[in-house]
Amino acid sequence: MHRVFQSFVDGLAANGDANSLRTVLADAGAALDLSCFAYLSMSPRRGGVPELISNYPVEWTDHYLREHYERVDPVIAVALAGTEPFEWGQEFAAKRLSKSQCALLDEAAQFGIRCGFTVPIHDSRGPVAAVTFAADERRPTFQRCIEQNRSVLQLMAMYFHAHARRRLSINRVIDGVALSPREFECLEWAAQGKSAWEIGRLLNISRRTAAFHLDNAKMKFGVRTICQAVAKLAASKSISE
Repeated sequence: MHRVFQSFVDGLAANGDANSLRTVLADAGAALDLSCFAYLSMSPRRGGVPELISNYPVEWTDHYLREHYERVDPVIAVALAGTEPFEWGQEFAAKRLSKSQCALLDEAAQFGIRCGFTVPIHDSRGPVAAVTFAADERRPTFQRCIEQNRSVLQLMAMYFHAHARRRLSINRVIDGVALSPREFECLEWAAQGKSAWEIGRLLNISRRTAAFHLDNAKMKFGVRTICQAVAKLAASKSISE
C-alpha cells in the first residue's frame, strides 16, 4: 500500500490537467482492485455545472451532467450531509428514496455502478466535493480493500481534491471572464486545431459534451465563433507572457 500511495502522490505532483489527474487516480485504484472511480466537485455558483473527473462510462457521465443528477443523487446527498466516508449500495433499499432517486440508481446500475465507497470532502464553507470508488457488486476483493485501506483512501481523496482544485483553477480568467476547468481545457485543445470530436476523445468525453463546453466559452466571451474565442485565449496568454 505504501508503494501505491507514494506513486499516487508523485503522479499528482507531476501532472496538471484533468486527463492526467484521471490517469493518476485510475492507476492507483487499479493497483488496489478499485477500477471504477468518480471525483465530483460542486460548482461554487448556484445552479452551476459541477466538475467531474471519472473513468465511469462516458455515456453515463454525459447523461448525469446533462440531467443535473447531482441534485438528486442519494450518494451526493449523504456526502453533503456528513464528513465521514461511507459505503453504499444495498443500504439504500432500507431508506425512503424519492422516485427520481430510485430511477437514478436503476440507470447507474445499467452501467455497472451498483455499490461503492464515498469520501465526502468539506472545507470551512461546507461540502465541496466527493470521491467515489464504485463497483458492479460488492465482491470480497472490493470489500476487503475498503475495510483494510479506509483511512488511506480518505487521505488519497483529500490529496486528489487539493491538487485538482489548485491545478484546474489556474489562469482560467481570460479578459475578465472566468471559464470552468472543462471550458478552459476544451478551448486550449481547440487552439491547437482539434475538433470537438477529437477533443472528446482526448478528454474521455463525448463530442456533444466537448461542443457544449466550447459553446459555453463562446457565450461567456460574447463571440460567435470558436476562432474568436481562441483569439481571446491567445491574446490573454501573450499579455501574461
